[in-house]
Amino acid sequence: MISFPKSDTEVVALGENRLGQTELWRRYQSSMPGENAEEELVKRYLPLVKTVVGKISMTLPAHVDPDDLYSAGLMGLLNAVRNYKPDIGSPFEAYARLRIRGEVLDELRRMDWVPRSVHLKARKIQAAMEKLSQESGGAIAEDEEMAAELGLAVPEYRRWLEDVRPTTFVSLDTISGPDSEDEGAERNVVADPNVPHAAETASQKELSVLIAERIEALPPLYKKILALYYFEDLRVKEIAAICGFSESHICQVHAKAILAIKSQIEAAEASRLKPKATLLR
Repeated sequence: MISFPKSDTEVVALGENRLGQTELWRRYQSSMPGENAEEELVKRYLPLVKTVVGKISMTLPAHVDPDDLYSAGLMGLLNAVRNYKPDIGSPFEAYARLRIRGEVLDELRRMDWVPRSVHLKARKIQAAMEKLSQESGGAIAEDEEMAAELGLAVPEYRRWLEDVRPTTFVSLDTISGPDSEDEGAERNVVADPNVPHAAETASQKELSVLIAERIEALPPLYKKILALYYFEDLRVKEIAAICGFSESHICQVHAKAILAIKSQIEAAEASRLKPKATLLR
């Protein structure tokens, strides 16, 4: 029988270098109740919780307790370990991030931490973006154009972007239709491993195509920031250093990119539902 060291660092090293991921999961699946295989896996992937919670927390107001989010993230990780199916072939890290982020976003929704006035501002910005985008053939409007459309001075418009910034840092994970009050968490995509993955359904495929098309139409800096944040998993400070801009500028660009994506998704959804409404008359 293998003897395991006690420190977290040694456990992680042992899991990575000696047993390997496949063997570690094999041990977990064949373990009896009371054995420590589950605890080993949770310890091994704890950095995922710290990363996800850290990225979300940096956009939140001071009254939101990161410890509450961390506890929710731990629950997401534990659920991911218990529901993951290695034989499916998808990486556990990607699956776990979804479950962790979904639990954290659920906790934020339970806190009701975003005032309705902030959501209203975000809706107004999205509507203005969509209108100007249609008029320009898809380009993202400059701040001066957006401010004029909203009836604001440019500094005031930029303050609006700062106000809505926390919602945009989670909205790529919770894009929903224009009539939805409760923007569904990612857990709705991966909650039940025994049913077909939502990404394989027609609606999710259509949504993925729309998002991909809108991202492709974004200016190079916007695309780069989204790629570094969501796919390279970098923090805003790291992205700012790479791009050569201030963290505030990176946050504003990120917010505008997400709002532009949401505005197109919601316009497409509204267009899809319009014929149905006509038929009901």
